[in-house]
Amino acid sequence: MTASDPLNYTAEVKLPERIVCMTEETTEWLYLLGEEWRIVGISGFTVRPPRARKEKPKVSAFTSAKIHKILELEPDLVIGFSDMQAEIAADLVREGVTVHICNQRSVAEIFSTLLMIGCMVGAEQKARELLGQYEARLNAVRQAAEALPRRPKVYFEEWGDPLISGIRWVSELIEIAGGDDSFAELSVHADAKSRIIGDQDRVVAKAPDIIIGSWCGRKFATHQVVARSGWDSIPAVIHNQLYEVKSADILQPGPAALTDGIDHLQRIIHQWGALQNEQQQGEKA
Repeated sequence: MTASDPLNYTAEVKLPERIVCMTEETTEWLYLLGEEWRIVGISGFTVRPPRARKEKPKVSAFTSAKIHKILELEPDLVIGFSDMQAEIAADLVREGVTVHICNQRSVAEIFSTLLMIGCMVGAEQKARELLGQYEARLNAVRQAAEALPRRPKVYFEEWGDPLISGIRWVSELIEIAGGDDSFAELSVHADAKSRIIGDQDRVVAKAPDIIIGSWCGRKFATHQVVARSGWDSIPAVIHNQLYEVKSADILQPGPAALTDGIDHLQRIIHQWGALQNEQQQGEKA
């Protein structure tokens, strides 16, 4: 590709060909676009797709990175996520590396970010095709939710100590799947610290019908949850409506959340709806 300026200077314009992805969603997206050949380094937390862990060197965690290893890869672009990686980005910029930090927090922002990355690697058409499929999927899920007997109250727990509620895109996906996020008012905060619930009695007062846990890097311990003081009065605990969704499927602001993430939420909420219908039928009998 070439570009000419008014002074008749012609420059060779190259798309990035040596990309380091410091977060999982970017790696998954580039693989889906068929642009994985551009990736030279990935996050150690990457699990999607599984082959990426075998094919690409792991050079970063979430809040830390092996700067020297990244520099050895001679990247022409490093892609990260949020202020949590700001210091890593600053170190790389000081070394002369081009860094792009994404900051998507809502479903709409996830779509926009994925399109932008697609354009950055010359795959806009493929990106739009996939995003069109994701949009159709979300619309179908939203339409199916109209058949629910009512909208369940859903408490999403991102961390157990302290209690942290779900981030904005999770809250929005819960709404799309047919539920009402018990702490939707907290989801607008980008940082986890601002989503700390504090007193666990606040969850009891919300009386959620469903509890979904997704503890980053840890298994959701339902036995610990039900043992919390006063939680035996919560409808979700009484009716055994506690579920885990893996963080790799729901807490990555990329393709995973728009596919497997929303599918998990829909399944959980519709299972609850089926139980409600059964109970209503039993009461009528």
